[in-house]
Amino acid sequence: MRSINRRGFLRMTGVWGKAAGLSLFLKACAKVGIPTPPVDSPIETQEPFLTEKIPTTESLLESQTPTPGPSTMPASTLTPDPGRIALVKTMDRGAGVRQAIDLLGIHPIKNKRVFLKPNYNSADPAPGSTHADVLRSLASWLVESEAQSITLGERSGMGDTRQVLQQLGVFDIADEFSMTVIVLDDLAADGWVKFAPQGSHWQRGFIFPRACLEADIIVQACCLKTHQYGGYFTMSLKNSVGLVAKYDPVDGYNYMTELHSSGDQRKMIAEINTVYQPALIVMDGVEAFVSGGPAVGKTVQPGVILAGADRIAIDAVGVAILRYYGTTPQVSEGKIFEQEQITRAVELRLGVDSPEKISFVTGDESSAGFAEELKPLLI
Repeated sequence: MRSINRRGFLRMTGVWGKAAGLSLFLKACAKVGIPTPPVDSPIETQEPFLTEKIPTTESLLESQTPTPGPSTMPASTLTPDPGRIALVKTMDRGAGVRQAIDLLGIHPIKNKRVFLKPNYNSADPAPGSTHADVLRSLASWLVESEAQSITLGERSGMGDTRQVLQQLGVFDIADEFSMTVIVLDDLAADGWVKFAPQGSHWQRGFIFPRACLEADIIVQACCLKTHQYGGYFTMSLKNSVGLVAKYDPVDGYNYMTELHSSGDQRKMIAEINTVYQPALIVMDGVEAFVSGGPAVGKTVQPGVILAGADRIAIDAVGVAILRYYGTTPQVSEGKIFEQEQITRAVELRLGVDSPEKISFVTGDESSAGFAEELKPLLI
């Protein structure tokens, strides 16, 4: 370092002291929910995907070549019909995942950079978190499909993310399939992109991981369960909450405190999903919580694996399954497409806008029979 005189040193330490004091002040404000003033941030800000900019089903099918990058949404799904849901009745998660993917008629992913978002909100066993068999089956399929790279990204909501992943053996499975694991809590400011969707219910927008936005293909692995802390249910739409930072690395603002204390929580969940488009979603419904959740709850065994590319469609089918087995008043009330998460997602054109646009593909009589029983519940 170049030398400085005593006056310069005192001036510099004064600046550092003020900066440290400001940081502590902002963190204190965030903890008690007081809105903080805007500060210059090293986090890149991107224009969000406004309602009119979100691609329709038709536009998603125009190109089979995804367009990566933080300022663009992937241009295609991996399926010929985003409204199609593969349904497999099985208690074998590993085999069920592969069968569901095969039923969808997946386009090649050779040489594509894949970002995989599982559900590790806590270290509780499935359906509290993604089962090892689901992760291993998905990873195996991606490797066999010759993906250029696979990056798993996660932020736990109930527990330390790194410890949760270690406890559930995620790092070992990642090593087995040469996957890169990103603990989102550890990202510095330059690892995030800020979005402030126009007309959203987020006070100051939210920040989203750059690694996810820059992938060619995004794959989700979600669970089937209720959510007792205001979400009502947590499936593919709410799985996206684990991609939003808990704390802003710049000023310590707590995005999750804002989300979970808001009466608009379910709308805010849908709004997160406007900034990216998954190409494939696999839902593990071998077991499900019909009350409680997301970590523990009353468990039933639907014995089903679902796969699709449309978050609205797959969540609607998931809600139908919960209703089939009997669930909470909040999840049971009204029509499925009147559920607030789904209603807001439809307003934002995130997928199908009616249950009539959901179709099932099955491979055996048991699966086909269960799909037929769900159709009246959807409508």
